[in-house]
Amino acid sequence: MSFLPAMVTTAATAAGIAAWGAVAPSSELFGPTLRQTDSSRKVALTFDDGPNPSVTPRLLELFDLHSVRATFFLIGKFARACPDLVREISARGHLIGNHTDTHANLIFCSRRGIRDELARCQDAIAAALHAEPPRWMRPPYGYRSPLLRGEVRSAGIRGVVMWSKICWDWKPQPPERLIARLSSVSRAGRTSGDIVVMHDGDHRALGGDRSHVVTALQHWLPRWRDAGMEFVTMESSSMSGSSDSMTASRA
Repeated sequence: MSFLPAMVTTAATAAGIAAWGAVAPSSELFGPTLRQTDSSRKVALTFDDGPNPSVTPRLLELFDLHSVRATFFLIGKFARACPDLVREISARGHLIGNHTDTHANLIFCSRRGIRDELARCQDAIAAALHAEPPRWMRPPYGYRSPLLRGEVRSAGIRGVVMWSKICWDWKPQPPERLIARLSSVSRAGRTSGDIVVMHDGDHRALGGDRSHVVTALQHWLPRWRDAGMEFVTMESSSMSGSSDSMTASRA
């Protein structure tokens, strides 16, 4: 029958759209996201999968040296294991966000599963800081489901942060590779700036080797500063996306 191929085509198209909506960083099919800053001079450096006692302290020292503020999306189970490091990140002036409790793929989680992943991470970070829980989250792998937006709101989280620049840095590698990938961050002539996602931890276990991230940033931070770039967090910069706009401030 002629309608059968049409049904197959329609189903395939719908599946493709759903897959794009769940995975593509620029997609807002399942809710608004932040993915760029409002100026090519403003760069938001963000880090996933920490805290990591092997790498995060080295990044904090480097950021102090160059007067940089960054955003760290922490995994709840690691925040419970390293509460002192969570406090140190905040004390150094960096923003902390929610990266779920176990780094679960939220596409395959039920509504209750998403709720538990967000809530347990919120609780772990709030307990470490003795303060309010994070206002921003990033889904593991960047994967979203139609259920996420409602649970983000229910958790009191302000919004979902994606990215405009991904560095493929989650495996040990020569730092030169990462240095080369970072060369395109917020080039002149663009109207918006990058939210850059990197990794200070390994979601599988504490102590992951991310030394190439430190080395690459040792290379780029002084050069970016000399070029006049500003380093901003989700709370300190105006962002491009459908989430609430914020007033920009210099890091």
